[in-house]
Amino acid sequence: MDLAAKQSRQSERRQEREAQILKAAEKVFAEAGFGGATMQLIADMANLPKANLHYYFPTKEALYRQVVQNIFQFWLRAADVFDSAASPAEGIGAYIDAKMEISRRHAAGSKVWASEVMHGAPVIQDTLESELAEWTEDRIKVIRQWIDQGMMNDINPRHLLYMLWATTQHYADFSHQIETLNGGKPLDNAAWEAAKTSIKQIILTGIGALPSPPET
Repeated sequence: MDLAAKQSRQSERRQEREAQILKAAEKVFAEAGFGGATMQLIADMANLPKANLHYYFPTKEALYRQVVQNIFQFWLRAADVFDSAASPAEGIGAYIDAKMEISRRHAAGSKVWASEVMHGAPVIQDTLESELAEWTEDRIKVIRQWIDQGMMNDINPRHLLYMLWATTQHYADFSHQIETLNGGKPLDNAAWEAAKTSIKQIILTGIGALPSPPET
């Protein structure tokens, strides 16, 4: 194996190992919180020696920050469509679809974020005050442009964003409750698609981005 191939393989192994650790950390932090989680618990969940965790993440806080940053970046990328969408129906509709998929595939990460914020964001307050605040203001400007162009009702963009977050993240943060009310089973593919369709119809019609259904 030549040097380039060897370095490429080493990089792949590192990425695989980091992903393995982060997946385990998501679950442990979601279940135990930052205070209750330990590097040993995470190592056991990842089926790795504790020393391996410290090689990739020297402290529990560094690992926790990476878990939180990962879910945050997923959410930020989900809103990229805002910048290129031709209408609120297209932009907000695609955002709802993306956020619902994140709730489906990264429920533990969403729960970690929710727990952190409910406890006053002791670790990620700087992220809330910088990246999240800037992102929110940028999305508010886009929504305000749609309103000014007469493409949706004159609503408060900030509260629309809060509603979108609350609705889509509910499917992750309260997954146990949803599964219980679904007969003790996780939602299947058809149920997830039905949920997306319903949420889009309710929100987009409510903000005037879709025509109201005809009266019967």
